[in-house]
Amino acid sequence: MINAVEAKTLNYYLTLNYPITIYPDPEGGYVAEIKDLPGCLTQGENIEETIQNINEARELWLQTVYELEREIPLPTD
Repeated sequence: MINAVEAKTLNYYLTLNYPITIYPDPEGGYVAEIKDLPGCLTQGENIEETIQNINEARELWLQTVYELEREIPLPTD
């Protein structure tokens, strides 16, 4: 649980730049994941769709974890 002194807004986390890893899927298309956000991954038919999908997944991941009042990791370098 986050204490009140350390608490940041959801918008704060949404504006952070989390590194994204994209790699080809052996069955076609691409897979993307944000390793700093456990379980935050998606796929797409092409790079553009994959980037759009991972950005949506990131937002949903952050919103869910924020609403559950769990700790949200900061991006790594």
